[in-house]
Amino acid sequence: MTDSSDNPRHPRLVRNWLSLAGFILAIGSFFAFVLLFAIDLMAEHRNPYMGILTYVVAPGFLISGMALVAAGVILHRWQLHKALPGAPAPRITIDLARPQDKKLLAGFLVGTPIFLLLTAFGSHRTYQVSESVQFCGQACHTPMKPEFVTYQNSPHARVSCVECHVGPGAAWYFKSKLNGVRMLASTVANNFERPIKTPIKNLRPAQETCEHCHWPEKFVGNVERTYSHFLADETNTPFTVRMLLNVGGGETRSGRAGGIHWHMNLGNKVEYFASDEQRQVIPWVRFTDPQGVVTEYRTKDFQGEPKPLEIRRLDCMDCHNRPAHHFRSPNEAVDLAMSVGRIDPRLPWVKSNSVEVLTRNYATESEALQTIAAVLRAAYTDYSKIDSLVGEVQDIFRNNFFPEMKANWRVYPDNISHKNWAGCFRCHDGRHKTADGKRSIKASDCNSCHIILAQGSGPQLETLNPKGLPFFHIDAEYSDFACAECHTGGLVK
Repeated sequence: MTDSSDNPRHPRLVRNWLSLAGFILAIGSFFAFVLLFAIDLMAEHRNPYMGILTYVVAPGFLISGMALVAAGVILHRWQLHKALPGAPAPRITIDLARPQDKKLLAGFLVGTPIFLLLTAFGSHRTYQVSESVQFCGQACHTPMKPEFVTYQNSPHARVSCVECHVGPGAAWYFKSKLNGVRMLASTVANNFERPIKTPIKNLRPAQETCEHCHWPEKFVGNVERTYSHFLADETNTPFTVRMLLNVGGGETRSGRAGGIHWHMNLGNKVEYFASDEQRQVIPWVRFTDPQGVVTEYRTKDFQGEPKPLEIRRLDCMDCHNRPAHHFRSPNEAVDLAMSVGRIDPRLPWVKSNSVEVLTRNYATESEALQTIAAVLRAAYTDYSKIDSLVGEVQDIFRNNFFPEMKANWRVYPDNISHKNWAGCFRCHDGRHKTADGKRSIKASDCNSCHIILAQGSGPQLETLNPKGLPFFHIDAEYSDFACAECHTGGLVK
């Protein structure tokens, strides 16, 4: 190999160790890109984080390698130019006549395959880590502890975070990563919001994520549910409602589309305007039927017209808005624990005592756990299984309440029903009427969505009425009011 000093008119400027290092980095990153691209192409399930590695990280290292090559050339040229006239040029080129360069070349030939092997292994391992739930919930997103814990206790605990929050496609991938950069900066600066806001405005449409698994056209039929409750009295009186939910669907070949999922029938276009950020106040609704007839409903105090960009078409997430991060209310969590025997319903006032201590305001989790133990131990001094009771109520707190992040059921509305939050009654409250006042979105037509088969306790639950029973509120007759006016998740007002 000829040294550059032997051919001054055409110096081989790339023959320097800095440019050579750049070449190694560029070759390795190109190899990683090809490998990751092949994995992404052949993977059964698309991983959005794979896009970072394949189309951002690997090309980034490739560009960095080429930049090193260019830097080596510039540096070499500057050194040649700096050399005094007549003096030999700096010997910074590769010359295999030199023993040192032979050793370096041998090291390069041995090290390059090892480097490529480590690149392949590291790329695949990084892919596996980046698609994990732990990566989203623990490694990178410390403020996301409430979401991570509630996700683990949700029906979607085996669905990875990125499948719902990112989904396939480059556009939403880049949107999510830009948002992730903002969150990372906020986390480092410790100025993130407490609690973390639900990504309502920038959440991807359910048709592009949820419906990969949940096919709306096959949501046909009824689903039976039993809801077990206990009253906040001394004997913790049980009150159970056995109900048939008319889920319905949008597939007309199996029968008339109807039921709860009538709202998602593609032939029915339901749009609305919400006046608040969490979409809990809906004063305006527009319905377009399959024949194209448009009907508008509005509350009495809503004047004017919503702006076109503020109108949203109803989709799955408007009702199923907490599918994977469900913060149970104290009342709901204690009812569940009592119904499955984790809390003994025979303990006097255990329902009210447990709910009351859970609804207190705490500054830290440690303070809450200590208070729960002290209050319950003081209330049940003669109870032999007090440790079990204390442990269960503390577990309820750990899984649903996060004082440091100010996150609990109060700040995250759940629209799937209408007990603790307005939910269905955001529209079905009887106050949304047409301009002539002759038609309204009915509030009391309960049987359209569900039929009460049995309710009460003991013998009352042994006799079913397939035609449905009128709902009675414990021992009082039900009148047309919103449940959430009294049921707020804690002890009933």
